[in-house]
Amino acid sequence: MPNLLYIRTLLRNTLLIFAFASLAVCVLLRWLPPPTSVFMLYRHIEDIADKQAFQAIDYRWVSADDISPYAAIAVIAGEDQQFFHHTGFDLKSIQSSLAVYGNGGRLRGASTISQQTAKNLFLTPAKNLIRKGLEVWFTFLLELLWDKERILEVYLNIAEFGDHLFGIEAASQHYFGIPAKRLNRAQSAILAATLPNPIRFKASQPTHYLIKRQQWILRQMHNLGDAR
Repeated sequence: MPNLLYIRTLLRNTLLIFAFASLAVCVLLRWLPPPTSVFMLYRHIEDIADKQAFQAIDYRWVSADDISPYAAIAVIAGEDQQFFHHTGFDLKSIQSSLAVYGNGGRLRGASTISQQTAKNLFLTPAKNLIRKGLEVWFTFLLELLWDKERILEVYLNIAEFGDHLFGIEAASQHYFGIPAKRLNRAQSAILAATLPNPIRFKASQPTHYLIKRQQWILRQMHNLGDAR
């Protein structure tokens, strides 16, 4: 019995420490640029596991003022058109995805930009119930402590756009040789089009599918621009 009580106390204290620590980190990152992300560190761990030579992460933080508004609208158009209207989770998209899956279709992702920011910043790509629970927790914290503009700013800065390439500034410099502030509509759309799988889809070598997705995002950008 004492051992069981000890375990319960230890578990409770561990959860409390984790909750307060994650809360404190999210408060700090509301104002400070993240020095890195768990997903970036994970890429290094993958390299070590695959016995590959060290490859530096290309990550360059820029403020929202130094990011083209086209880039912001492009990722919203391509990834989460309800971004400014939900509180972290797009329940309609989740229900739609489950309905398609229940009818024999492929299970589609329904992650919001808030969820993707939480995953990229704090978690690894592993898929299990514990990780999903942590994703929900961190998404809740971001929506509670940050405004939408900050979530979008951080997402644009830490999203993966290629092999060891993170953030809109690094991607803009790498693919187009210009700062993120100067991205035009087409460039922003092709970068956003790669986000579902930036290792497979390369902005520098767009496939027919990627170009079609770029054109779809451009149309959605126009619609969103009219709406906002």
